[in-house]
Amino acid sequence: MQKVALITGASSGIGLALCKRLLAEDDELHLCLACRNPSKARAACDALLASHPSADVSIVQMDVSSLPSVVRGAKEVKQKFQRLDYLYLNAGIMPNPQLNIKAFLFSIFSRNVIHVFSTAEGLLTQNDKVTADGFQEVFETNLFGHFILIRELEPLLCHTDIPSQLIWTSSRNAKKSNFSLEDIQHTKGQEPYSSSKYATDLLNVALNRNFNQKGLYSSVVCPGVVMTNLTYGILPPFVWTLLLPLMWLIRFFANAFTLTPYNGAEALVWLFHQKPESLNPLTKYLSFTTGFGTNYVKGQKMDIDEDTAEKFYQTLLDLENRVRITIEKSDHPS
Repeated sequence: MQKVALITGASSGIGLALCKRLLAEDDELHLCLACRNPSKARAACDALLASHPSADVSIVQMDVSSLPSVVRGAKEVKQKFQRLDYLYLNAGIMPNPQLNIKAFLFSIFSRNVIHVFSTAEGLLTQNDKVTADGFQEVFETNLFGHFILIRELEPLLCHTDIPSQLIWTSSRNAKKSNFSLEDIQHTKGQEPYSSSKYATDLLNVALNRNFNQKGLYSSVVCPGVVMTNLTYGILPPFVWTLLLPLMWLIRFFANAFTLTPYNGAEALVWLFHQKPESLNPLTKYLSFTTGFGTNYVKGQKMDIDEDTAEKFYQTLLDLENRVRITIEKSDHPS
């Protein structure tokens, strides 16, 4: 039976690089691109078919920052497919990133300079906003929209005979200190991106606890420091022009600087080939690239408390129940 992979945020960056690499690995795979912008999705589809003319590629319009859009897109997916083998939860945002200049200058002269530059720990803040659904945009886009998508697609994902995989694009920037069960949307802080990625790691653990027996397995990945539209918004273009040669040099000492979307997708592609039941749910899989350009994957134990993960999962279920009526009204206007 032909395998099916659905990828959110597939029209550019790591998502598009992942699509290209997956088709190179398995030209019989059906790729479903779940994208917010139809014209960009069509352009991505055309590019994939140009390099793989016989590939099966389809498009579903879906904006994970809009729950009605997620529900409509999931409905279309359920009409197209009987099962999903891979669901890559890749779409994400880091809106209006601001560099903490003081922390940046201090880190340059600290002994932890490589760690800080590869994780952006303490360097970035973001200005979040509220979506039409009433949620913080980063929380809804990076996590809750994807959670609703999983819930909607459970019938396609849960089959005990052949397991399916959820594969999340997380980050080394996922910090426990930026997340709170009392403020899961990070309304009171300045690092919503970090909070949303730590929330992703928590949800990943809880999903494995609750769904492994149903044939559904979840994993999280960090693509490393990759130059994408998300990254380029942090500094002016001329600064990146000056920094890029230095970053290529640093890669000889810090392999987390994968730099290109192709390299960053390494762990995502690696998981495509793994038996999910053999993976450790408390491990994050990291993409690395050596100074000479060789890609490899390494596992890293996550700083996750399993009881906290379960409490967070139950909180999301309660939140889903509260918004479900509103979602259904939006999907079936009178």
